[in-house]
Amino acid sequence: MSRSAVYSSTVAIGLGVLSLSLILGALGFQYVGGIPPCEMCHWQRWPHIAAAIVGLGGGLLVETGLIGPTLARPLAWCTVALVATTGFLGLYHAGVEWHWWPGPAACTGAAFRYGGGRLDLNAPVVLCDVAAWRLAGISLAGYNAIVSLAATGGAAWLLMGSGRRR
Repeated sequence: MSRSAVYSSTVAIGLGVLSLSLILGALGFQYVGGIPPCEMCHWQRWPHIAAAIVGLGGGLLVETGLIGPTLARPLAWCTVALVATTGFLGLYHAGVEWHWWPGPAACTGAAFRYGGGRLDLNAPVVLCDVAAWRLAGISLAGYNAIVSLAATGGAAWLLMGSGRRR
């Protein structure tokens, strides 16, 4: 297997492990910490789940030789795109929490604070524009954005450099 394929599959696996770790962390906050996710939190989970499957699954399939090494680079770039997607969703969500821009009407706004919205009165409403937890002033969405976008930048840098190596 070429060095480029090895780098690419390693990047894909690394991002897959990162996404799996972040999903498990989010589930820990939900089920152990008692912090239910809002709608925008769920939006951020789906690309992480896909990145874990594509990155780990695809990377391991390349490493074991079950699929050709020519697919390593596209799998890695697909994983980068998925992690970048969740990072930008996290950035958007953090901005909604800080009230820098409006969020979706489905889970933000005065309608939910003052009882005028359409609600299932049997279900708790988790507002998207109120951070349920912060550390050093940064919410879970903010940490997702920071970690995901930093990892995306590093992975893209590695992939661009590995394409020039022989």
